[in-house]
Amino acid sequence: MTVTVVGMDGDALPSDVTERLEKATLVVGGRRHLQAHAREGATTIELGALDAALTALASHSPDDGDAVVLASGDPGFFGVLRALREKGIRPEVRPATSSVQRLAAMIGRPWDDMVVVSAHGRGLRQALNVCRAHPSVAVLTAPGAGPAELGAGLHGWRRTLIVAEDLGGSEEVSTVDAAAAGSRQWRDPNVVFCLAEPDTVPDRGWLSGGEVGPDAAGWAFAEDAFAHRDGMVTKSEVRAVALAKLAPRRGSLVWDVGAGSGAVAVECARFGAAAIAIERDPVQCVRIIANATSYGVDVRVVEAEFLAAISGLPQPDSIFVGGGRIQVLRACTTVGAQRIVVALAAVDRVAPARNTLREAGYQVQGVQLSASRLEDLPDGASRLSSINPVTLLWGVRKPS
Repeated sequence: MTVTVVGMDGDALPSDVTERLEKATLVVGGRRHLQAHAREGATTIELGALDAALTALASHSPDDGDAVVLASGDPGFFGVLRALREKGIRPEVRPATSSVQRLAAMIGRPWDDMVVVSAHGRGLRQALNVCRAHPSVAVLTAPGAGPAELGAGLHGWRRTLIVAEDLGGSEEVSTVDAAAAGSRQWRDPNVVFCLAEPDTVPDRGWLSGGEVGPDAAGWAFAEDAFAHRDGMVTKSEVRAVALAKLAPRRGSLVWDVGAGSGAVAVECARFGAAAIAIERDPVQCVRIIANATSYGVDVRVVEAEFLAAISGLPQPDSIFVGGGRIQVLRACTTVGAQRIVVALAAVDRVAPARNTLREAGYQVQGVQLSASRLEDLPDGASRLSSINPVTLLWGVRKPS
């Protein structure tokens, strides 16, 4: 038995593929692909019922004849090919142009700078966080996780959506801002480009999708690498440990509560996470914007008292809290974050903060960080100069 996987992109099928379809006794594919191409008398299974389709293909014997799978675009790009291989099926593949390639060609834009994310079978949260963090993202959408839901979730971020809808049909392309995308109906199937600067030609790179994580400059920069007021910036040694416990990464969202200079939010964004800095001081908010701009990352700044702003913020994966006000920390424990990291200069706040995290179901650990830095003396010798000790607490809760 031969299983042939055929990519469909709206163009006419090659003659040899048409011949295989005429002989196939089992054809698997989307409803409209089956209606258009499966011959009368062949057994057909809609690809939406993936388990049933895979079982039928795996049990289809050589005596039963050949099988054809009709799939959208490139079956090896977030497509059905992986599931077939996992079942031990090694098919012949006739790929078509992927939906990402087609949309890029429609608008005449290179796409090697784009991060490509899929919302199929996993919801929209991680895809949204990548769109919040990165300037150019291609989203392979799904029912309930399409352009409207993307637009609604991008409230507070400046993004333009380019949508190709009715793929394989009329394939109409629309360019809208995020708010407009969230207020209209879109035809399936569709694909979305989410862009911060839709008219900017991307820089020439060497790695598809851009680099993940900080560049050669490293992370946990010295305090003077950030604009700040009177030393109100998390010390680099503390920041290094805090970053390890926050675990910022692509697809995650980090809140920096009482952000001050925003150094933690900026460094999290450099790891690929979406970042929100909540700060009530308008002058500090300007500093956060300047710091984010200087490092080329997108940090959303919310100028507000945290307790007043919390209800309007998207759910975080991790939260950094500077200062340890118990009322603020208690509110942070209610939003479903998997990780909360608290930096405390006052030892009197350690026990109440630890208890607050424990009562909320977090497993809590902590460390006091007391570093001494080398400093040059006038005669060329060196001495150790200590910085004020800080206690870091971190709470981790298993995902529900």
